[in-house]
Amino acid sequence: MKLTKIAIWTWACIALVACQTHNNADTRTSFFDLTGMDSTANPADDFATYANGKWLKNTKIPDDQSGWGSIYVLSEDNLTKTKHILEEVAKTGGSKGSVEQMVGDLYASGMDTLTIEKLGIEPIKGTLAQIESIKTVAQYLDFVSKNPSNRGGALFGFGIYPDDKNSTKNMVNFGQAGLGLPEKDYYVKTDPETQKVRNAYLTYLTKLLSLSGVDSTTAQKQAKEVLAFETILAKSHKSPVELRDPVKNYHKFAVSALSKVAPMDWKTFLSNLQLKVDTVLVSQPAYYTALYQTLNTTPIEVVKLREKVALLDQASPYLNKAFRDARFDFYGKVLNGQQVQSERWKKVADQVDSGLGDLLGQLWVKKYFKPEAKERMLTLVNNLQKVYRQRIEKLDWMSAETKQKALVKMDKIINKIGYPEKWKSYKGVSIDPAKYYDNMMQIAAFGYQENLDKLAKPVDKTEWGMTPPTVNAYANPSFNEIVFPAGILQFPFFDNAADDAINYGGIGAVIGHEMTHLFDDQGRQYDADGNLKDWWKEEDAKKFMAKAQIVVDQYNSFTVLDNLHVNGELTLGENLADIGGITLAYEAFLLTDQAKSTEKIDGFTPAQRFFLSWAQVWRMKNRDETMRVRISTDPHSPEQYRINGPLMNFEPFYEAFNVKSTNKMYLAPEKRAIIW
Repeated sequence: MKLTKIAIWTWACIALVACQTHNNADTRTSFFDLTGMDSTANPADDFATYANGKWLKNTKIPDDQSGWGSIYVLSEDNLTKTKHILEEVAKTGGSKGSVEQMVGDLYASGMDTLTIEKLGIEPIKGTLAQIESIKTVAQYLDFVSKNPSNRGGALFGFGIYPDDKNSTKNMVNFGQAGLGLPEKDYYVKTDPETQKVRNAYLTYLTKLLSLSGVDSTTAQKQAKEVLAFETILAKSHKSPVELRDPVKNYHKFAVSALSKVAPMDWKTFLSNLQLKVDTVLVSQPAYYTALYQTLNTTPIEVVKLREKVALLDQASPYLNKAFRDARFDFYGKVLNGQQVQSERWKKVADQVDSGLGDLLGQLWVKKYFKPEAKERMLTLVNNLQKVYRQRIEKLDWMSAETKQKALVKMDKIINKIGYPEKWKSYKGVSIDPAKYYDNMMQIAAFGYQENLDKLAKPVDKTEWGMTPPTVNAYANPSFNEIVFPAGILQFPFFDNAADDAINYGGIGAVIGHEMTHLFDDQGRQYDADGNLKDWWKEEDAKKFMAKAQIVVDQYNSFTVLDNLHVNGELTLGENLADIGGITLAYEAFLLTDQAKSTEKIDGFTPAQRFFLSWAQVWRMKNRDETMRVRISTDPHSPEQYRINGPLMNFEPFYEAFNVKSTNKMYLAPEKRAIIW
């Protein structure tokens, strides 16, 4: 599936900075963890270490995690809440087709490891046999376009999204696919760490094939053939940096003209996919040109092998322990450094959330989301939106004409908080407590049909891209929206009992971050209605990019693991959003009574407490393996630079912690990134 055009605020792994003496959010009276600070560090030299140094030194990453910190713990807490719901409804059940029955039975089917173990590979034997019967490329294309459990197969990535240049219309969008490693460079780089990952991938492929019944020697040979096939395709892929340019990744084709991209029978292929369209978007045409050439110059047995291992890989979370262990050994241990697998209930709870998110979400918000949290959030969002508007009006580098269009876009931002206005029904999905794999395939089929239905309808801007328990937030430029699920509206990001410094330094900066995404180097290219359209005067755009280049250069200089540099181009959008988020949140905070007072809490001024809250949110410790993958693929900077980077550009931080020209956090005024 194509990557969505959502600008995700934070990476999938996150962590809590729980106050040590207050585990119950309802009784918490302290909102900053003083015990985790390193008072020997100078905040003007390294604020991240000053705020979190002792915690970083003393914290051990749990064996089943790839990292640990503020968002991880909050995510774990939400998982525990989800578990309570799932165990209750799994026991009590409900009438057939009810929310409780579907959610409870899906969880029960995932927890029934005795049945899953007994079935072994049985759930996918039929599909494996279909793959084995393929004799030609034409038959392969026929199979992957008709396969109900995975339409398009391993090599055709597509989804249905708003047309970037006409946000009211849904379009079929094809994007690059076909790789099992994180991104293209993993196939060609020769450094020891990359070679280690590549060798482990070969081991994983070999194990999957062996588990499917192939003898060991043949499995090793076939794994190498699959890797060689993927390596050819990888050369046609765009890099993570190149994928960030929405203009260069927008290509519209009439179906009749797709033969210019790849001379295959597109009309039949699309018909088999049930895509009744005359026009499609192809984000990376070079990939499909290379794919067609490779399909027709590669032995069909190798093409079949790629499809086979894709099926085995995708099915492995729902199959017996041997498959789950093989998957964990590669994705968990090698790519993320995890020592042991997480408990079974956590995996199944996550799968229920991803599969039946709107059903689970109804139960979750009813039990755990307080209406007053939404009201407080609306106030915060409105306050930051007013501040952003005022800042745009006062910009000294932007013309009046571009300002006016920016203000129109600002006023039309859609704010979504907590949970959707309407819930999906999952009509036609029948959940059986004894058929885990079949349940997940039914859900996949429902999702596919749900997407197909979009083609005949206008874009529904009430749709959400995350489930309510998610500890995350996002901005979607096609909808001109910012979205905050219920799961993130908790400490340390937000607590209704906390002082304003904590909330504005936490969730306030998150709100500002997401707002800024709609005006970052990608988001700024979309107009007030969510269309990819150049609404900037040329001179203003040049000034913006010159200022953005300062950010690129700053972050390129940051290093992790001694020799890995942050990729300033890959992380530009998130870095701009972090800088904008802290700026907007602080200015909004200045409007509060607390900011106008001189009262100290925990020995810190209101301003200092604001910045400590920001640092507490981004308290995180990562495994080296995880960090190596992140530097190559993740558009977010490592957390120490999410803390320090924005503050180095922010004068109020200099004032709050007495930063002088001799300090390491100091940047000369002309070198600071000041955009919005």
